[in-house]
Amino acid sequence: MAAVVLTSCATHTVKSTSYTPIQRASENVAEEFLLDIGVAVFDPGLDGLSRREEETTNAQIRVAESRYVPYMLAETLQRSGNWGIVRVLPNDQSPIDVVLNGTVLHSDGEAMTLRVSVSDSSGRTWYTKDYDEVVSRFSYEPSERQKNDPFQVIYNAIANDLLVYLERNLEPAEITEIRTISELRFARSFAPDAFSDYLTQNRNGQYEISALPAENDPLLYRVRSIRERDFMYIDTVQDYYATYAREMRIPYDSWREQSYDATMTLRELQGSARRRFIAGTAVLLGGIAAAANGQDYVTQTGGAIGAGAGAYVIKSGFDKLAEAKMHLESLQELGESLENEVAPRVIDLEDRTITLTGTVEEQYAQWREILADIYAAETGQL
Repeated sequence: MAAVVLTSCATHTVKSTSYTPIQRASENVAEEFLLDIGVAVFDPGLDGLSRREEETTNAQIRVAESRYVPYMLAETLQRSGNWGIVRVLPNDQSPIDVVLNGTVLHSDGEAMTLRVSVSDSSGRTWYTKDYDEVVSRFSYEPSERQKNDPFQVIYNAIANDLLVYLERNLEPAEITEIRTISELRFARSFAPDAFSDYLTQNRNGQYEISALPAENDPLLYRVRSIRERDFMYIDTVQDYYATYAREMRIPYDSWREQSYDATMTLRELQGSARRRFIAGTAVLLGGIAAAANGQDYVTQTGGAIGAGAGAYVIKSGFDKLAEAKMHLESLQELGESLENEVAPRVIDLEDRTITLTGTVEEQYAQWREILADIYAAETGQL
């Protein structure tokens, strides 16, 4: 009578704790050659999830991350000292020198994957790249957490790639052109009749400067004044994102740490269940074959027992998967307190007081309408 011996092996993932520092520009750059960067609110990536990922992804957490990640990235870029002003953008209505768009592809406390696309105000795409990082349990130790975000390496890597592209591909004259295109596109959005002729688009859809307004052009002066007000408002919006990130940090860190542990437990459960299924199927098939082919009572009885044992092992695999599902359901209950509420913003103008309401994106859209009214009034178009 043959005996079936079942063995299992455990796998361990070794994660690196190496740290990638922020790179600095090789030479000091004059302020007029520093490009401003706008980091757009990220796409939470919910539409591209597979059915399995939908079961393990908390939509509220992912939406919160789509605002938290851009703020952390903007802070990293500003600290690098390689750029002008770096802002998180509520939307794409205000042209800025370099725009960074992103999608959160994966985030579970252990691993994060971000897809980042970079372009400039001329419409030229710099690059699109996926960034992956897997952290160890060490990253959530209090001493480490006080120093850096667990996934700070991903933000540093993005900042370093931006610097590499800038230094390898852009000459000072091209930087000046990008900055000028940003200003002309802003001017055209408020006064298309006056500024449309200064920009053309080539067959690739990229903007090119065809002429420049005179420096003493009164309309250009008005537009620059309006643009400064726009920048000032966007700067106040940064306070919202900073507050949002600060208030989010404690519950988010708690979720990430618990999610890390849950991910490890889930992997163990799924691995255990997979091994049980494989082993159980082997025993079941072996038992059925023995029962069918056995000629004597002992062989047939042994085969039947083997089939029963295999069915039991498969049943225990289902039980393990059910346990994993319960773990995921409890994980999805986390993060319900992460709300995105924005208080009304009151702004005092010279002739009136206005109140902006809604989300930060909706408030900025209202602000742009007010800027259009101010420009029209100052240029006598009302």
